[in-house]
Amino acid sequence: MPASSIIVVILGIISAISFVYHSRAESPSIPPPLLRAGMVGIVLCLCGCQSAVSRLEAVDAAVQRSVEVQGRKSGEDMQNPLYRNLTSTRRTLRERLLGDQGREAEARAEYFPVYSEADTGGLSALEGEDRAPVLSLVDALQVAAQYSREFQEQKERVFDAALGLDLEEERFRTTWDGLLSTMWSTDNRGSERRTGLTHAADGGLEQLFKNGISFTLAAGLDLVQLLSGERVVSRGIVADTSIQAQRDLRYAMWDFERYRRTFAVDIATEYMQVLESNNQVRTARDNYKRLIEARERATRMAQAGRLPGIQVDQALQDELRARRSWVRARQNSRQRLDRFRILLGLPPDAEVSLDDTELERLQNVISATPMGDDSTYSDQAPPRELLTTALGQRRDLKVSRDRLDDSERAIMVAADGLRAEATLLGRGSAGEGRTLSSATADDAELKPHRGNYSALLSLDLPFERRAETVALRRAILAREQQLRSLAGLEDEIKYQVRNAWGQMREALETIRIQEQAVKVAKRRVASTGLFLKAGRIQMRDLLEAQDALVAADNALVQAQVEYLIAALRLKRDAGELRLDYDGVLLVPYIQT
Repeated sequence: MPASSIIVVILGIISAISFVYHSRAESPSIPPPLLRAGMVGIVLCLCGCQSAVSRLEAVDAAVQRSVEVQGRKSGEDMQNPLYRNLTSTRRTLRERLLGDQGREAEARAEYFPVYSEADTGGLSALEGEDRAPVLSLVDALQVAAQYSREFQEQKERVFDAALGLDLEEERFRTTWDGLLSTMWSTDNRGSERRTGLTHAADGGLEQLFKNGISFTLAAGLDLVQLLSGERVVSRGIVADTSIQAQRDLRYAMWDFERYRRTFAVDIATEYMQVLESNNQVRTARDNYKRLIEARERATRMAQAGRLPGIQVDQALQDELRARRSWVRARQNSRQRLDRFRILLGLPPDAEVSLDDTELERLQNVISATPMGDDSTYSDQAPPRELLTTALGQRRDLKVSRDRLDDSERAIMVAADGLRAEATLLGRGSAGEGRTLSSATADDAELKPHRGNYSALLSLDLPFERRAETVALRRAILAREQQLRSLAGLEDEIKYQVRNAWGQMREALETIRIQEQAVKVAKRRVASTGLFLKAGRIQMRDLLEAQDALVAADNALVQAQVEYLIAALRLKRDAGELRLDYDGVLLVPYIQT
């Protein structure tokens, strides 16, 4: 049972005992005003005794409102379910893939159920499949956005910043406090023993205004009830950080949006590199099969006396080398796939494979892209419009610019600390209290005109302000550092855009070159095979042609993958990369 519930039960028992004593008394029962006050106190107590889950839900609702307000101010899309489920996490797919292994972390996740399941249509269909999933690029991006541990931590940073804002705003809300108490005591100092209960109820409110004024009001009610003697009852009556927290939340949202785009590009990069590794496995396997055929052909030709035995050994050595390359390629492919599964937030032994047709889709898009000829390639700089867009759209640059405003505001605050400080304090109290020894006295009365009031005005003259002067100098230095940081980030963004632009154009040119190299290598393999049969070349020429074909095939696929990666990075660095609500690239394959 929660501690708050236990307290309520104890208070209820004490109140019941009190009412029993009063009901047996010859004197009148509890007066109506006191009874009403007691009932109000019990109601307030019950209202304040909330469960941990209900309190968490209240905080989450307040945080959600803060996120929506700051999100609209920062220009983010508040229809995104990510911002409506900042504490959501999914475990369905991971649990199904784990089976009976490694379930301790998943079981412990239910110890305190404060997380909710996010809903994604396409991902829900994938989680419901009985067969081993084959992830497309879109599926991988959706899974990563819901299961990646790093992504969840970044999302929770936004929630943590919103919690900080809620705490700051709580300082400026009207806060209430209350305390109910019952004390049993006995007094043997007089001629007769006096035993009784002292009930007390204290309540108050506090309001801190943003101009620094603080207002506090406290009121109390005490009831002394004698359990011996005449059982007399006597009553007595005792009468600019939030702005920075808002900006910190805005910065957290901008950082998260920047991270989402970087994360999506990283997932797409790793995905395509796994497919590239798979292609290398297929290329190595095909090369191994071709070299087996070449070695068998060389053996037959050697048996017929048409080829020296040393050339058969050359063919066998290349066959063994090709098998070794095939084995290494398979191991590299498995290792990349395992690392990619972990990046998605899935176990490395999960039976999840990737869709190799995604590589064909990329190749089809690239084949439809005009490549030009040798005269079209040049080291031209990216368009000025692209740099202008990057400087206007990059969210990390927005954060740096606003932090410069924060540093200038900090200078104003530090300069204000050098001025004289005037403080005005006021205090007032009215009323009387009762104890067990004064239980027979008349009821206390609240008489404000007979209260105790005081006021204090103090003026701190600015004679000694060395610490404040040092704080001002540090604030000025921090502003200069932030200004340099802003200029450095602008230069870095320009470099990133120019570099991604150059890499994309280089990849396009490499694709054009490697496509020609593959055609030449295939033609060379075919011709050397014919020449070998005719006895016009040696086996070494055929083996070199085979190696050239393998290298050209791998280089072509690598250039195609590098083109996609460079194009995505260019869009990301220019601030033009768009994602849907599931973190999926709206333009997964970009034509230029």
